[in-house]
Amino acid sequence: MTEDVVEVVVTAADAEWLAGFARRLVEDRLAACGHQIAAIRSVYRWEGAVHDDPEARVALHTRASLVPEIVARADAEHPYDVPCVLALPVAGGNPAYLAWVVAETKDPA
Repeated sequence: MTEDVVEVVVTAADAEWLAGFARRLVEDRLAACGHQIAAIRSVYRWEGAVHDDPEARVALHTRASLVPEIVARADAEHPYDVPCVLALPVAGGNPAYLAWVVAETKDPA
């Protein structure tokens, strides 16, 4: 069961946009839930310059098989040219919670 569950991290400059994006993914059963941190600091290199900007971060719990659909949605909807979307494996956890994540997400297309 755990090999099917991943945590997908997505960041964005606008916390409200990110909350709406996470909600749409949950409504469409691409994620069971999203845990958002509204204020993080992002230090990164972009187009030859180092930036230091405020961002928001959401951790989505979903099936590994749904990651390609989440990446496609981020590519289509995210305001960034190259949005941060990272799928992290879940090595273990509460079996009942992991089963809930699977039950609350759709079967892959």
